[in-house]
Amino acid sequence: MKTVRVRAPELPQNQPWLNTDKPLSLQQLRGRIVILDFWTYCCINCLHVLPDLKYLEQKYKDSLTVIGVHSAKFDNEKDVDNIRQAILRYDIEHPVVVDSGFQVWQQYAVRAWPTLTVIDPEGYVIGSAAGEGNRDVLDELIAKLIQEYRVKGAIASPEISFILEKQRQPLIKPLAFPGKVLATATGLFIADSGHHRIIWSTLDGEILHVIGTGKSGLIDGDFTQAQFFAPQGMVLDEENQLLYVADTENHAIRRINLPLQRVETIAGTGEQSRNIRPYGGIGQKTALNSPWDLVMVKSYLFIAMAGNHQIWQMDLEKGILQTYAGTGAEACLDGLVADSAFAQPSGITTDGRELYVADSEGSSIRRIGLMLDPQVRTICGSGELFGFGDVDGTGADVRLQHCLGIEYAQNFLWIADTYNHKIKLANPHSGNCQHVLGDGVASLQDGQGKNSCFNEPSGLSVFGSNLYVADTNNHAIRRVKLDTLTVNTMEFPGLCAPNVCIP
Repeated sequence: MKTVRVRAPELPQNQPWLNTDKPLSLQQLRGRIVILDFWTYCCINCLHVLPDLKYLEQKYKDSLTVIGVHSAKFDNEKDVDNIRQAILRYDIEHPVVVDSGFQVWQQYAVRAWPTLTVIDPEGYVIGSAAGEGNRDVLDELIAKLIQEYRVKGAIASPEISFILEKQRQPLIKPLAFPGKVLATATGLFIADSGHHRIIWSTLDGEILHVIGTGKSGLIDGDFTQAQFFAPQGMVLDEENQLLYVADTENHAIRRINLPLQRVETIAGTGEQSRNIRPYGGIGQKTALNSPWDLVMVKSYLFIAMAGNHQIWQMDLEKGILQTYAGTGAEACLDGLVADSAFAQPSGITTDGRELYVADSEGSSIRRIGLMLDPQVRTICGSGELFGFGDVDGTGADVRLQHCLGIEYAQNFLWIADTYNHKIKLANPHSGNCQHVLGDGVASLQDGQGKNSCFNEPSGLSVFGSNLYVADTNNHAIRRVKLDTLTVNTMEFPGLCAPNVCIP
């Protein structure tokens, strides 16, 4: 941690604040230690910091106040309601100021997401740390500050209460921020990410099973005992009726035996890996880093490992997994799989010969050869971390904005262009990409083609003549008839939020 001691610039009072009924000032927080968390909600590294902050907030609740400073990367992240939805999705319980125009960022000379800045009880900046993995350093520093300022008589505990966004807008809908969806002959599987569970229904919405208690945790067992933590991508082994789940915030891969109604962990230790270099090992003994999506080729599971910007493979027969592509650097570099680089890959699909990846932070679609052609190529998108937008076209002229979902079907790629609130269709051979669904307004509206509306769609699945969409911020699953491009919102009669029954 870099240590300094300068007077902390005051926080803006004229910008939007969330998770509080009024703006906060450093003056009113004198006597308390303050941590400013400079973040943006697309950033996986920023998300990894949140559990550390929650730990510190709870441990030092009488002496510490955490304030999020949301300095947006993508245009879509500048919208206050979108930030509010992210606060709800990630269960953030500290105040957040919307840093429009990077005002606070510049005043504090921040250079990277995430950055944590520590302010002492007298209102001086005494240290900052960029990146993740700084919990122990911060813990030690806070304990030292409390001891030092208690001797001075300068530690105070003014009573501070906040009105949280989740108090204003409780997550009581049947689905909460569904991240991915999988349509199969066995039924429809929904990663009900905000409720930490998997929903299994018919393709028409009749509930067959709810898998998981609805509380976050890492517990194996039957459907009523098992626990997940913000699950995302899924893939089904139809022959053996085994559903594999990327249990993202548990940093684990789970396997669900559908006939036996049992959940087991097959990869990951439950702890986040800090290793970004290519590595591997035995499934249950190898730490993972935010697995986000899955696809299966023969007896291999391929994993979009968002947290360390890589694609992994798991030999399901041997129980061994290892890095398949990506050095671990956050970038968009084509070439041999061992030399390539990705930027938070969050969606993955296959035609059986190649993998196709939604590389979210690079707003690009990548292809990866399998076995005989181990090369990575960019199909469309700028291939640059800040090269985003909303432009149809071919190859490098295409602009997407933080695409999270991708599905191969009938020689085309369906793309969830998440932050543009659109669904697009790309030719994997020519690189041509065109907008086909959604008008770009973040809303919930059924209709045909571009006359429909989505709100940060994140997951896609094609089965038969329908495309299923996990419409994340609308807390909905949308079904699209491929012949007419007619969009309808699905109903799931009898499905309730955990511990809440909605008529």
